[in-house]
Parts: sequence; C-alpha cells; structure tokens
Amino acid sequence: MKNKLFLLFIAAVAAPTFGASLEELVGVERAVALRSAVEPITEAQHKTISPRLQPRHTGLAALVSETLGSLDPTLFVETLSLYRKPSAAVWNEAEQISLLNQLTALSTLAGIQYYSASRKTMRTFYESSCAIDNPTNKKPLPDPVFTALPNSLALYARQKDLTFGDNIYRFVYYINSDSVFFVQENLTAMTAGIIPAVGKNKFRSLLAVLDTGDCLLIYAAGMAKAASVPGMGDRIGASFTNRAKAILKWFDGRARKIFPS
Repeated sequence: MKNKLFLLFIAAVAAPTFGASLEELVGVERAVALRSAVEPITEAQHKTISPRLQPRHTGLAALVSETLGSLDPTLFVETLSLYRKPSAAVWNEAEQISLLNQLTALSTLAGIQYYSASRKTMRTFYESSCAIDNPTNKKPLPDPVFTALPNSLALYARQKDLTFGDNIYRFVYYINSDSVFFVQENLTAMTAGIIPAVGKNKFRSLLAVLDTGDCLLIYAAGMAKAASVPGMGDRIGASFTNRAKAILKWFDGRARKIFPS
C-alpha cells in the first residue's frame, strides 16, 4: 500500500497545481474567511466520512483519498488555517529545507498544550517526544537535520501522550515544489487509561503545508477507526479536534523560525 501511495502521490503532483493561489485552493468565500479568522476553521465527522475542508490540490487529494480508503475511519477531523509570511519571504529550496527541518524536529512536540474538553482546562499533549532508530530497539535519536531535500522520508518516533499512553509512530514525509506533507501512523494500540481507544495502525494524522505566495495554507486532518465503546467516539472526536489546533499552534511557532515577522 505504501509503494502504491507513493507512486500515486508522485503522479498526482505532476498535475498543474504548482503555484496555486489561496482562492484557487479553497475558493473565494473560504479564502476571505481564512484571512479574517482568529481560530482555525474546523470540521468533525463521525459517520459519513467525506473531506469538507481539503484544499484543491491534486497531490493532497490523492494522499487523503488513499489514506481514507486504506483506513475506513469512523472519525475524521479537519482543520484549516493560514500562516502569513513577511512580504519579503519567498518559497525557495532553502526555505523548504528549513521547513522540513522544523517539521522533523519531533522533540519540540514535547510539552505542547491543548484544551481538554473533558477536563475543561489546558493540558499537556505530549509529555515526551523523540525520534527513534526503529520500532523494535526504540533507541532515542536527535532530531534529523537536512541540507538537501529528499524525495520522501520516513521517521519513527516514541511519544508519550497523557491521554492515549506511550506509543510508537511512523512519520512519512512528502516534499514537492509547492508543498510539504507528513502522515503520522500509530504502530501500537492507543488506550485511554485502561479503555482501548484506537487499535494498532488504525490512526492517521496528516499535516499539509502549501505555499500560496503571501501565505502558507495549513491543512491538518486526524482520522481513526475507533473502538466501539459507548461515548468513546465523541470523546475521541473532541480530543482530536483540540489536538489538531494544538499541532497548528506548534507549526505556527516552527514557521516563525523560518519566516520571522
């Protein structure tokens, strides 16, 4: 499936989506809403799963479609936001390399906060987060640093989540001339206390960064085939929505290291 996904992605990004404006990617009405929004635009679905906020980018559409098809999730959460670049900033290879290095800095996810809907307060998302050599040895590694753009990249990470426990994930990155994407997949089962929440390989988190000229368009999607436990779907849905917002806030901080205001 992963080879198929990669080939599908490469074929799709060859389509004429390079250099699309914000209006071309999301439509005029949503572009206006995004430019004036204080909070990310969010959608959550629990039954009939169909992307509603996904930008009109062929490569991203192929990636989301293939991921949804392979997972058949019972929960799908989307968020959409903008990062406004300084007027002098340009999207070139050096900035893409810098962006990739920020997105692979998995240790910086440790300590980020999200709003807990169940506790009605801010809470730590990841207590710890680090790259590891492989899922078996779990040897901690420093965040990778790149000096050139790879065509694709896979990393393993160990992250201790205060809600869903200590888990191993695979991060797969895709780099194109107008975008950088990553997909996170759980390689261990996620539990909420003693309650099984999401089985092994049943969770995906996707982050897409697309250049639109004056802004970076950020699309995040979380999807899972959740356990059939009464009330668990709503709990996971609320958690995923607030966690997606936390990831967007984390990205905003990383982007500021590349495009300082």
